[in-house]
Amino acid sequence: MPIYEYKCRKCGSEFEELVSGQTAPPCPGCGDKSPDLLMSAACVRGSSPDFSGADVPPVSGGGGCCGCSASSCAGCAH
Repeated sequence: MPIYEYKCRKCGSEFEELVSGQTAPPCPGCGDKSPDLLMSAACVRGSSPDFSGADVPPVSGGGGCCGCSASSCAGCAH
């Protein structure tokens, strides 16, 4: 099951949810049942060129995606 990122249309909160099927989950803040699906940033591990032509160093450490230590993608600096 994939994890999707959402933004509530009613209260503006952003949240992540492990989703099975096509039904969007309700907002945990206000309960609204029509959050917008957000575009997630792609994660690339290892050394690869970025769009500026500079080399991107390998990601290390941390517990989240791509070595990020944030508790959710909303708090990630990547």
